[in-house]
Amino acid sequence: MLKKGLNILNQLSIWLSFQLSVVFIVGIPLTLFCWSIKNNSQAITKLLTNYWKISLLFFISLILLIGKYNYALLITNISTIMMTISVWFWEDINDELKEYGISHALITTTKVWRWSLTFISIIFLIQSLNNISCIFFINSAECAIWLKPSINLYLILKNLFNFLFGASFSQPVAKFLGLFALLLYILGLVQWAIIKLPKSGRSSGFSKNGRN
Repeated sequence: MLKKGLNILNQLSIWLSFQLSVVFIVGIPLTLFCWSIKNNSQAITKLLTNYWKISLLFFISLILLIGKYNYALLITNISTIMMTISVWFWEDINDELKEYGISHALITTTKVWRWSLTFISIIFLIQSLNNISCIFFINSAECAIWLKPSINLYLILKNLFNFLFGASFSQPVAKFLGLFALLLYILGLVQWAIIKLPKSGRSSGFSKNGRN
């Protein structure tokens, strides 16, 4: 009875982790991005532009979860860590945000979101470590609860794939597309690390377009 209760609590915790991730990884940053464009806030726009580039790995990991790739959950955790780092990484953006007080709604909301994203990423990592075998072998029976949140996305992509290409979107197809996208992502990240990072360092270059 106790084991069943703990299992239900674990499932609820995982479900909640994914729901919060959707809000803080997609919903809020999308709102902030539109808000920053409307207010012509160069720093926030640049911050979120870089964030969206990094967050592609999170969406790739969801495709890999659909394809039941064994290391999909590991990639999901790496993606949340990288997204968290990306919103704190840029020195010129950090200096810009420090210049504004709490009365500036956009800046304050962005600061709160950065801390919230950091907190959510830590919680997600802890939740994953509680099911550490699933990080390396998602196909085991006890890891099925980690695959459930991707079911709705699978249904959406299946219908979209069928509509656009007239073909079936299956788990093997998802795994292939996810791994191919992961390869392209890694190549792009390596290129940035080797070519761009040594030149620009932790400067995002947003001020080249003018300060807000």
